[in-house]
Amino acid sequence: MTKAVVLDGVGTLLRLGLAAVWAVSGWLKVSDPNQTFVAVQAYDLLPAGLVSPVAAAVPFVELALAALLLLGLGTRAAAVLSGVVLLAFIGAVAQSWARGLSIDCGCFGGGGQVAAGDTRYPQEIARDVGFLLVAGWLAVRPRTGLSVDGRFARATVDAR
Repeated sequence: MTKAVVLDGVGTLLRLGLAAVWAVSGWLKVSDPNQTFVAVQAYDLLPAGLVSPVAAAVPFVELALAALLLLGLGTRAAAVLSGVVLLAFIGAVAQSWARGLSIDCGCFGGGGQVAAGDTRYPQEIARDVGFLLVAGWLAVRPRTGLSVDGRFARATVDAR
């Protein structure tokens, strides 16, 4: 087995894993839009008029990223966008922690105000940094198995 085959296999697992994360996160948020609104509002970052549109858009962005990654379609672009979204999430959690807010991130549904001792900021940031590393891998090395991208690449090579 060559190094490229192993790296393709690792990339495939990472791509499908990140797709699963986005799918679960997006599905839980889209399933309870009122709670998603509460979660976005709890960060106290956005003007009141933007909370609702952001709360409505985030689950669908996550589901779109899940679909692209699951299919392996535009893997590098989906990985880069995943990285941007994850950096925004990490920044939002970090600023909440720095400002002394007591909220649950709402990353996988739920969210909103919690008791001061019930925050999990370090764990939430560490988890998202892990996902960011996965997105980084895929941005640098988007070649994976079982992907539409790979199918197009093979068709292009075969046509030559």
